[in-house]
Order: sequence, then structure tokens, then C-alpha cells
Amino acid sequence: MGLVMKERKAVTRETRLRYRKATKKAKKRILDEFTRLAGYNRKYAITLLNREDSARRGGPTGKERRGRPRMYAETIVEILVWLWKLFDFMCGKRLVVAIRTNLEILAHRGDVALDARQKEKLLSISSASIDRLLKAERKRTRLKGRSYTTPGSLLKHQIPIRTFSDWEENRPGFVEADLVGHDGGSSRGDFAHTLTVTDVCTGWTEIRAVKNKARKWVFAALKGIRGVLPFPLQGIDSDNGGEFINAHLVKYCDENSITFTRSRPQRKNDNCYVEQKNGSVVRAIAGYCRYDTDRQVRLLNSIYGEARLLVNFFYPSMKLIEKTRIGSKVKKRYDVPKTPYQRVLDSVLVSAQGKEELMRQQEGLNLVEIKRRMEVKQDQLVKLTASIHKRSQREGQKSRRVAK
Repeated sequence: MGLVMKERKAVTRETRLRYRKATKKAKKRILDEFTRLAGYNRKYAITLLNREDSARRGGPTGKERRGRPRMYAETIVEILVWLWKLFDFMCGKRLVVAIRTNLEILAHRGDVALDARQKEKLLSISSASIDRLLKAERKRTRLKGRSYTTPGSLLKHQIPIRTFSDWEENRPGFVEADLVGHDGGSSRGDFAHTLTVTDVCTGWTEIRAVKNKARKWVFAALKGIRGVLPFPLQGIDSDNGGEFINAHLVKYCDENSITFTRSRPQRKNDNCYVEQKNGSVVRAIAGYCRYDTDRQVRLLNSIYGEARLLVNFFYPSMKLIEKTRIGSKVKKRYDVPKTPYQRVLDSVLVSAQGKEELMRQQEGLNLVEIKRRMEVKQDQLVKLTASIHKRSQREGQKSRRVAK
């Protein structure tokens, strides 16, 4: 049985005194005895026995941080955290592209104060270093919503099914559509929904709030989104909810030569492109509160008007290009992160006029100002929702007292 830690420390203190005064030949013998008695590795034993002398000479005492010197100072980490929040907490692989694309513009406009050394560090930082430095900031609670998809009408048999494996279009204009409910945990009565439309090829995303999931509101929102897309709408793929599977939308698609398909029931992966936006865009912006008034819907749409600029012009996204299964492990390979705006410009199928309009729009955008306006409106929505909740609580208490 070896020595306990308290005994090891006592032996180390006694041996250190003899070791310091011994000759080179005697030190070898003392070191052999010490490693055999304490059970330490020989190199570690030398470090322990020399520690006090090293401290006297101004060297490390063992309490300092070992290893390579720190490459990124606290000021760099603070700026990195600010950039991470500015770009809505994206992963390192996306954030490194966003930083290299926008850092010069942010510094030129005075949104962030940087010296030459800090700028060089941030422009050369790797995605792995970003994830490591932001690890402490990433502890967040992940909440799960609920589904509000109800079966559509008998028109389903007229609308072909499309699965996620069928999406191989390299042509902008084929979109997936879905609804996100804002019930706040209670599905009683009417409440607002968000319509999310995502282009499969470019990742271009449009979001609209509607007062409920009635067909007329969803249909109107879809037509409004079609009018602001930077390319012609070629096809719509939705789930099997009645808000999509109805005669009005089928007729509209037929009249405008728009391909209309639907996913398989209970298969969320068939709409994987839009489903991921429901969490990373809609829930990140609107949260999980209940919105059931016209004023809240208007404010939501005002927030979404700012958010669409951030998501499409400034936030890079990655597309899965290959998935390989090796035994029980799945290896995924993604393309280089790009913003939807960049993907639209890279597409040869988008007209030159459409690209010019997008470039003129992008030149007039200020990332920090858009983010600031959106956060102000989000604060207004939070306060409005809290006041509505308090009022409903008072009314509920009053009705219970009257009932008694």
C-alpha cells in the first residue's frame, strides 16, 4: 500500500532539503529513493524537488498556468462574445465566416473599437478556437415546442408527396413552408402562428406572423412572401395541415404554374430545410410566449421585417452535402458557410436585374443598427405580452370571485 497524499507531501518537504544541498551523484541516488517511495514519475519528481529553488530564482512556482502562453487575451474574448451575440449565437464554423466578412465594415463604422493587433487576431482565429473560447457562454436551456398540424381535406390525394431525399434542385424558387404556433403552453382559443418559408437552394428565408392558422391568413401571407422573394417562386412543399391542403392554394398554384407538393404524415425530416429555421430563427426571435392579439401580431411582423435582413444578408449558413455511415457512426460533410444573399448572387439562374437590386439593398444596410432596432421592438413585445398576461390574470381572479 502506497503513501497517502499527506505523507507524500511530508516526504517531499524533507527530501527537497537534502536534494538541494546534494552533489550531482547524490541527487541521482536521492531521486531513485524518492520516486520508489512516493510513486511519482521521475520527471514530475524532479519538478517537485526543484520547485522552491525555481521560485527563488523568479521561475514558475507551480501555481502559475502551465503550457503555452495564452494566445487570446480577455479583451479579444470580450469582443468575440459581443460578435457572437450580434450574430445570434451561431456556431464557430458559421461565425468565423461572418467575422471575416463583416469585421472591417463594423470597425470602419465605429461599431467596435479595435487596434491592429486585435483585428489581426480576430481575422485569423479558427472556428475551433471560437467554440473553445465561447464554451462558457453556450450554457443555455433548450426548450421544445409542440405540433399544431391537423390533417387537411380530401385534396391530399391530388397533391404528390415529396420526401427530403427528393430535394436535389439546384434552382432557386423551390421552397418549403411550415407554421409555428405561439400558444404559450395553452392551446385554448385562437393564437398567432408564424409562417416560415425557406428556399431549398439558397436558404433564403421569409417569415410572417398571422393571427391564427385559418386558410385565408396563411394564403395571404404566402402571396405576400412571393412578392418579396428575389427570384420567381417555382414550387411549394408543405406539411399536411389544412391551412395548406385546401382548394384555394391548389387553384392558385395551378394558375401560376407553381409546383405544389406535400410531405409524408408524421415525417418532419421531409421538411428539414424549413424545420431547422423554426428553431434557429422563429423561436430564437419570438420565444415561447403566447401571442393572441392583433397588436402582438403587428409587432411580431415588424420584428420579422428586421430579422429577415439579418438572416438573409448577414448570417452565414451551411448546407449538408454528404452523409456517410461508418458502422454506428454517421459522418456529415457541409459546404463552405455562406449567407443566402451570397448564394443568390452565385446562382446563374437568378436574373442580373434581381442581383443588382439585391446588391443595392445590401449596400444600404447597417448590421448593428438593424440589430438595435430589432432588440428595441423585442423589448416592446415582451412588455406588451407581460401586461396582457397580468390583465388576463386579474380578469380571471375577478370572474372566480363573482362565481363564488
